[in-house]
Amino acid sequence: MHALRNLEIVWEDLMEAFENGDPDLVYFLDRETGEVFSVPAEYEDENFWEEVASQEERFLEIPPFDYGQERQLVHAFIQRVSNEGLRSMLTRAFSGKHSHGRLHEILAFYPEEHERFQATREAFLTDRAAHWLEEHDIYPPERF
Repeated sequence: MHALRNLEIVWEDLMEAFENGDPDLVYFLDRETGEVFSVPAEYEDENFWEEVASQEERFLEIPPFDYGQERQLVHAFIQRVSNEGLRSMLTRAFSGKHSHGRLHEILAFYPEEHERFQATREAFLTDRAAHWLEEHDIYPPERF
């Protein structure tokens, strides 16, 4: 168990890691330096993987982007859209296969709603990252 530590973490790097939906990339947080870095999932350096495994307290694997939670977030957002025409358009787009890209295309014509969606999504990712850090007893100074 690590003592509670303040770590200098570049928040943008951490957010980028939490937004990672690429199954071919694995992100880590170095608990000693605060560095966020990624490696290919198929990285063929045995020494690297052995070091990460032997120092799992130091190198924390950052969980990949959670599309299930993203869908819940999008669904909740759509329910709160007051413009009925836009809400029904988004509902139809959301039920399609490539819902995420279509959602942004539609919202591009509604700048205020697009901004609200981006803020909602950013708050969701920030909360997810903050909870993950707290689970590992890491409290970056900029969160206070």
